[in-house]
Amino acid sequence: MTERTALTDTETAGKADRAVVQDALGVGVAVGLSGFAFGVTSAGSGLTLMQTCALSLLVFTGASQFALVGALAAGGGPFTAAAGAFFLGVRNAFYGLRLSQLLALPRAVRPFAAHWVIDETTAVALAQPTRRGARIGFVVTGLSLYVLWNLTTLLGALGAGALGDTDAWGLDAAGPAVFLALLAPMLKTGTERAVAGLAVLLGLGLLPVLPAGVPVLIAALAAPVVLWADGRRKGRGDEG
Repeated sequence: MTERTALTDTETAGKADRAVVQDALGVGVAVGLSGFAFGVTSAGSGLTLMQTCALSLLVFTGASQFALVGALAAGGGPFTAAAGAFFLGVRNAFYGLRLSQLLALPRAVRPFAAHWVIDETTAVALAQPTRRGARIGFVVTGLSLYVLWNLTTLLGALGAGALGDTDAWGLDAAGPAVFLALLAPMLKTGTERAVAGLAVLLGLGLLPVLPAGVPVLIAALAAPVVLWADGRRKGRGDEG
């Protein structure tokens, strides 16, 4: 009886692990293919093949990469473009704080795992009910996405010349579209939706009047503004 129970538990765990792997691979493949769009967009913005591939290998955070090359293509300076990309990437630090507790990885592994702390790996890991599932989801998503993203970045950069006018294809919208598709389900509270809405209004509203890259920096002010307003509203409610 004990052996049968143990066998059943092992089979159940195996099915759960396979389900996590399938979900993680699905995310890795779906998002990894958009690396092609980044490669084309980056090459069309004037970056060399080496610079484009280095961004995917060393930065590896799609939204920040698209923001950087987009700002450069629009005529923004390198420091302004890098600042906008940096502020978009700051969110990964907050992901890391949550994942460090959930995954509880050995200290020797953490510096390498930190490179894979992005929207997709965080979403898959947090969706798992157990630490084992979270670790499997994180590793499989990170590995599959990193390999495919860099491969398609290379292919996109190499094929940019064959596509001609890259602006006509609208591939620069692929990165933001993927990012918004991942972000939308995470906006569960009114405060989160308010921050996202104000950030969009600031970014798009200031785009025609400010240098490239600057609207992204100003849009980052949406979070403290909304939190301040929400705090005042709650304070008045408590007084009443």
